[in-house]
Amino acid sequence: MVEHRTIIVKHLGLIDYKEALAVQEAYYKTIVDQKHARATVDQLSQSAVSNYLLFCEHPPVYTLGRMGSINHLLVDAATLATQEIALYHVNRGGDITYHGPGQLVAYPIIDLEFFFTDIQRYLRLLETSVIEMLSHFNIPSTSLPGLTGVWLKADKNSKSFDRKICSIGIRISRWITMHGLALNVNNDLAPFDQIIPCGIPKAVTSMQQELNKSISIMDVSDILAQIILKKLNCV
Repeated sequence: MVEHRTIIVKHLGLIDYKEALAVQEAYYKTIVDQKHARATVDQLSQSAVSNYLLFCEHPPVYTLGRMGSINHLLVDAATLATQEIALYHVNRGGDITYHGPGQLVAYPIIDLEFFFTDIQRYLRLLETSVIEMLSHFNIPSTSLPGLTGVWLKADKNSKSFDRKICSIGIRISRWITMHGLALNVNNDLAPFDQIIPCGIPKAVTSMQQELNKSISIMDVSDILAQIILKKLNCV
C-alpha cells in the first residue's frame, strides 16, 4: 500500500450546487483513475495518492437525499420559485437539508482504502472534527446516538441536545467519499422552517446565533481543515 498520502484543500467560494457536484464528480473520477493506474505498476513505483477537501458556500437550495421523503418539504414548487430556492434530488445519504450563503459546506473526496474502510468511523470522524472546531469558538456541542450530525444543548441546565448546527450526508463508492457536511455559520435560518431538517423535527442554530456575532467562514474552514487532516494523519 502507498503510504504517502496527500489531501489537497480547495476553497471554491460561492458556487451553484450543481456546479459543485460536477467538481466533486471530476475529483472522484481522478481518484478512480489513480486506483486503476496503481493496479498496473509495482508498489515501489507508485506515486503519492491525492485526495481532496473542498470548501464552499451555495446559493439557496434544498437537497433531498436518496432515502429522504419529499413530504419533509413543507412548501410547494410555486413557493420555491417565488423565493428563488432550488430543489435537487441527490445520491447522498440523509434526508432533506438546506444550503445557503453564510453556511460552510465541506466535501471530502477521499479514498478511504488508504485510511480505513469503516463508514461509521468516517461519519464519527466528521462529527468529532466539527465538535472540536466549535470548541475553538467556545460552543459546546455533541453527537447523538442513532443520529448523524452535530447538536447543541437546549440550555445550560438541560440534559437534552435539541438544536442542530451541522448536517452530514455522504456517499461512498469504491471506498471513495463524496458529499459531506454543512455547518451553519452566518446563514439565514428561516429556510429551515420550510422543511423537517434531515427528517428530524428539531430546531436548528448557527455559530452566529450562538455567539451573537458574525464569524469568518475562512477562519472556520481553516480550523476545520487542520482538524480533519490531523485525524487522517495528513498534516
